[in-house]
Amino acid sequence: MNRPTVLEATVFGSALAASAAANAPVAAAQQAPRSPYVTARDGTRLFVQDWGSGRPVLLLSAWTFDASTWGNHIAALNAKGFRCVAPDRRGHGRSEMPSTGYDLDTLTDDVAALIEARDLRDVTLVGFSMGSVEAVNYLARYGSDRIARLVLVAPTTPFLVKTDDNPDAIPKAMIEAEQATIARDFAKWIAANESPFFTAETPEITRTWIRQMMLSVPLPVALACRQPISFSDLRMAAAGIDRPTLILHGDKDASAPLPLTGAKTAKLIKGSKLIVYEGGPHPLPLTHGERLLADMLAFMSD
Repeated sequence: MNRPTVLEATVFGSALAASAAANAPVAAAQQAPRSPYVTARDGTRLFVQDWGSGRPVLLLSAWTFDASTWGNHIAALNAKGFRCVAPDRRGHGRSEMPSTGYDLDTLTDDVAALIEARDLRDVTLVGFSMGSVEAVNYLARYGSDRIARLVLVAPTTPFLVKTDDNPDAIPKAMIEAEQATIARDFAKWIAANESPFFTAETPEITRTWIRQMMLSVPLPVALACRQPISFSDLRMAAAGIDRPTLILHGDKDASAPLPLTGAKTAKLIKGSKLIVYEGGPHPLPLTHGERLLADMLAFMSD
């Protein structure tokens, strides 16, 4: 290599280095990784999957489920240009496991802490099963400023307990007996309730995955989390929702029967749309995932 070429190479290399150094802060800002944890108001660290960019979709999971159950939906929504944020509820998955904080208001505060920590706005809030209780209560406690739309999948709202003003519901004694059965032998209870929970076509690997996930939640946490599902009266909260709402529910849901939950919730939320999946059981994200995604995408594009 002759002298001019060496000089040119040196100058060119120096210019590239200077350019890279000048642009390094910008590149770092653009590629800065999101922490996998958010800290709740009581100091509990909550594990959060946060993938993609664009308008945010916040995915709240079912009782004893963690955010991994949303995997297919996260991938599909990312491909459509949405950012997906899916937390593991405290005591579940990779979140910390405090001995307290499983009441509805604290669980709802966890959702609010996540929304605020990630500065989520124009959110499509999706609540599946127990997640519907947290979603509806969030709107009642924190308002809808950050929420654009609400999707309730197999909701357990608005109120499951039979009372004088809620006669077509479940007697409190039956709910308490079910709680006692779970406390005696959680694994046996899961096995006894598995058949109507899925469809006949649900593969064994999916069934095994969900059994293991449910049993990985410590029994005191599982029992504590059933309390807000079973006893929260969210009728007034549902009636106050002022955001477009889509409710997706199966007519073969043995865990949250449609007439007691999704149908009642739809009547309370003004202007809401109820879509009933014929033959659909409770875990629609697992058994009817493609249809669920299509309905959600159509709703979010309105």
